[in-house]
Amino acid sequence: MNASPDTRRTLIEAWLRSLPPGLALRLETLRPASSDASFRRYFRLEAEHGTVIVMDAPPPHEDVRPFLHAGDLLRQAGLNVPTVLAEAPNQGLLLLSDLGRETYYQRIQAGLDDARLQTLYREALAALVQMQQASTAGLPPYDTARLAAELELFPEWYVQRHHGTALNNGQTEALQKIFQLLSERCATQTPVYVHRDFHSPNLMVCDEARFGPNPGILDFQDALAGPLAYDLASLVTDARTTWEEPQQLDWAIRYWEMARKAGLPVPADFAEFHCAYEWMSLQRNLRILGVFARLNHRDGKSGYLAHMPRVNQYVRQVARRYGVFAPLLRLLDQLDQTSPTVGYTF
Repeated sequence: MNASPDTRRTLIEAWLRSLPPGLALRLETLRPASSDASFRRYFRLEAEHGTVIVMDAPPPHEDVRPFLHAGDLLRQAGLNVPTVLAEAPNQGLLLLSDLGRETYYQRIQAGLDDARLQTLYREALAALVQMQQASTAGLPPYDTARLAAELELFPEWYVQRHHGTALNNGQTEALQKIFQLLSERCATQTPVYVHRDFHSPNLMVCDEARFGPNPGILDFQDALAGPLAYDLASLVTDARTTWEEPQQLDWAIRYWEMARKAGLPVPADFAEFHCAYEWMSLQRNLRILGVFARLNHRDGKSGYLAHMPRVNQYVRQVARRYGVFAPLLRLLDQLDQTSPTVGYTF
């Protein structure tokens, strides 16, 4: 039987008590920090030199070893990721350094002047270029098969479950052709370290020197070796924050210039690169529509519904520009005229 959240907290507190006294942990200050779309939870508590973070990743649902490995690769590349202060992988527990209180997303939601916004995102773009020079040793490949498998979430969860719409044979065949084209085209890009969720909720604003340079990078446990354009697509077509196309282009051009200067294998023609990251964003955002629908209908996490219209618009932005995606655009038009099926799991 899986441990309940209360039992996990008891386990966390017992583990913290077993750690070296030199950490000077103040267990009475243990409090929730955040949770995410998986089974992982995070707690914050006071220590000798400020706050620290506990990651609770309960087995068998989660495995902290990919987080440890992916984090080591980023650390070796000089990026600002949490330091592992203590670990108990078999129990799914890690004690990590704290990188600050606010994510990029939280800071944007609180209100941010444009000058500060641009500074934060240029720092994120520089970190992205640096990350793409990191080693990919031991990371699974983000290949054609995996890219194609992810796209199946769209018809299964967004079309059929969320909208209650059954695809006819023609629509199914058209979608499969688009999925094959997307997967094969995206997989031809030179593989680099891919974070997979390099966007505002996973980037920390590090205003204080003790937190390190901007941005602090979180949630990298799903890292793969895959398409160079993927993480840029994550950043500029952010599922949680709407960026209009002129802003997307500005950041994409800045990234492309930095990447060329760093010797990354980006096309010499920006127009060619623009196409590559747009197609990559289409693959990602179709998957996200499926993931958000699944989080709602299977896991009862209805908060993700609020982000679906934004992701839908990102999909449409690309589908409108390239004639080969016309069948997808027609399907979206059909779906937007239907009432989504509401379902919750408790």
